[in-house]
Amino acid sequence: MATTHHNQPLPQDAPVPGEGLDASRMPGHWLLARLGKRVLRPGGVELTRWMLDTLDMGPGDRVVELAAGLGATARLTLDRAPAAYTAIDRDPAAVAALSTFTTPGATNVRAVQADAAKTGLSTADATVVYGEAMLTMQPEPAKRRIIREAHRLLDGSTGRYGLHELCLLPDDLDPALADRIAADLADAIHVGARPLTPAAWSGLLADEGFTVTSHRTAPMALLEPRRLVADEGLLPALRITGRALRDPAARRRVLQMRRVFRRHQAHLGAISLIAVPTPSAL
Repeated sequence: MATTHHNQPLPQDAPVPGEGLDASRMPGHWLLARLGKRVLRPGGVELTRWMLDTLDMGPGDRVVELAAGLGATARLTLDRAPAAYTAIDRDPAAVAALSTFTTPGATNVRAVQADAAKTGLSTADATVVYGEAMLTMQPEPAKRRIIREAHRLLDGSTGRYGLHELCLLPDDLDPALADRIAADLADAIHVGARPLTPAAWSGLLADEGFTVTSHRTAPMALLEPRRLVADEGLLPALRITGRALRDPAARRRVLQMRRVFRRHQAHLGAISLIAVPTPSAL
């Protein structure tokens, strides 16, 4: 089979979520994807790599990625040659793109259109489940449903769960300020973002039967030039910038998002957590 690498570009005719929608109204992550951005994670590819390294995937692992999107992390996972990789996403365009992925080895790769809270996959059949930049966008009941589904999917003896999300800092952040940040984010990205503090993320996982074994925070610098180049590469970063400059509506949205991120940079970060099923919760 053909080799898959993390920097392999999507086919030129690959569908992009939100294609054809008005740039002034579409969700921010879809807009960035339409401009050519492939790494849409709050802590960038560096924090994603830390998450995957800490999950310690190997040839015996059966991996499920929830809300896999355009596959930036799928490529990194497939480079680690697990026994199986299943991508879950609700968007048919994302599933169509993910279904084209192949590997040089024996990894069984598939893409499934389903909700992260109700995947339809077999119970206790995965050794690794992870999701990035999607729990933040859910209200608390939906967050809990997705985490419970991850717990159901995992083999209790060897299972590991990884998250990479937005976070609020510090742990004792004034609730009124937290609400203001969430409102500003929702206005900018046109999605109801509800990030939590590190302690609250850990507490949520504990409530749903997980024990956090490791975590790391990073600056939320998604649209800063240095992060853009680090995540995408110099030439792709220049192409993304050029497309934004040629599209006034897209340019206004990108600048609005960056202003909000900068306004709250002291209290807005990225976090990755690694957790395992708590024995008493099995």
